[in-house]
Amino acid sequence: MTSAELAKPGRKQRVRTLWISDVHLGTRDCQAEHLAAFLKRYQTDRVYLVGDIIDGWRLRSGVYWPQAHTNVIRRLLTMSKRGTEVIYVTGNHDEFLRRYSSLMLGNIQLVDEAEHRTADGRRLLVVHGDQFDVITRYHRWLAFLGDSAYELTLTLNRWLNHWRQRYGYGYWSLSAYLKHRVKTAVNFISDFEQAIAHECVRRGFDGVVCGHIHHAEIRRVGEVEYLNCGDWVESCTALIEHLDGSIELYRLAEAQARTKLPAELEVA
Repeated sequence: MTSAELAKPGRKQRVRTLWISDVHLGTRDCQAEHLAAFLKRYQTDRVYLVGDIIDGWRLRSGVYWPQAHTNVIRRLLTMSKRGTEVIYVTGNHDEFLRRYSSLMLGNIQLVDEAEHRTADGRRLLVVHGDQFDVITRYHRWLAFLGDSAYELTLTLNRWLNHWRQRYGYGYWSLSAYLKHRVKTAVNFISDFEQAIAHECVRRGFDGVVCGHIHHAEIRRVGEVEYLNCGDWVESCTALIEHLDGSIELYRLAEAQARTKLPAELEVA
């Protein structure tokens, strides 16, 4: 039984670890309401914020910060106050925080990378992943250009789904479709996975938890267990470590489908 099935409204599910990344607070496409609701369902020992939680790039050009974004911060602070360890791993969109790496504020720690030991003994590198993105690392102007193009795609996606909803169609992500269909995007994801897996082998890790490319996945890449948190802009995904050390990929769309299914069967 998955966590989505176990987590009942008003009852927190006990888990060992949560990983979330690429929330992009400060942008219009951030799914903050869904994230706050997700965090509220769990009682956990540790939360890893795997980079790009606050979008410093977007905030430079203008402040967009609705109450829902504040609610996410409040939820994390409440969890910290109640004993949850919060490890904030910096990313490229919140790189302004890297000057404060190794800062500790109570149960909140700011780092550039972390090591996580699962309940069953696996040693995982936790890193945002921009260090393994050639465009971000060596061609910064192209990264900003790509970010602008991505924002345009998300804007088109908002309008597309507005009209799809009006005509009775379900949600569909244009940006996710392009990632899976455009050859250069598919090759980029593969190159990223191979690069980060190679680093894990070199440093003796059993696996890696990362974000950055907004493509949630759990799979083996050679000798390495590759786990990507995904994002809270398009897909609304996270990684959950259960008490036995097993790790689940949570997808909001799948969780919603499972909770909706019993009601539909009852009506039928």
